[in-house]
Amino acid sequence: MFYEFISKFHLWSAIFALVFGLSVFLVRKGTRLHKQLGYAYFFNMLSLNISALFIYELTGNFGPFHISALASLLTLIAGFVPAYLRLPRNGWLDLHYEFMNWSYVGLVAAGVSEVATRIPSSPFWPAVVGGSIVVFFIGGVLINSLRPKAVTRARESLSQSTEEPMDFFAALKHRRSTCN
Repeated sequence: MFYEFISKFHLWSAIFALVFGLSVFLVRKGTRLHKQLGYAYFFNMLSLNISALFIYELTGNFGPFHISALASLLTLIAGFVPAYLRLPRNGWLDLHYEFMNWSYVGLVAAGVSEVATRIPSSPFWPAVVGGSIVVFFIGGVLINSLRPKAVTRARESLSQSTEEPMDFFAALKHRRSTCN
């Protein structure tokens, strides 16, 4: 019963993360809507990765998919924390852009791999590895080619913001007070 619940929870978290992640890419960066969709993406990815650590049906023990979930979790946090705290002052936007984009690419790669393994007579590991390689290649090309325009537009949106740069503890205190 627990496995059935956690599997469905994992699946729905993945579906919502795909939708919210795509939505984040389609809206203007730095806006309230971007932030709201970004939070939805973050919490769905957090749920997805944590639930993945409880699924052992495939191998029976801790395996490569659990390592991938931990890597995804680290990528997600590495993209969220700099934007949330606006630190480091001159580099947080670049960190946010890189890690959140790679977080989404990893999610899409996992989805493509999952679908590829469902193709009849498809060998499991070649489908997983092949699907992932293709998605990561295409994702890398897109991330690198879209970076200049995306980061410039985000900086323009942020230049209209009234938020002042602050140190780590002041930023954390400020974020806590504005989120309550």
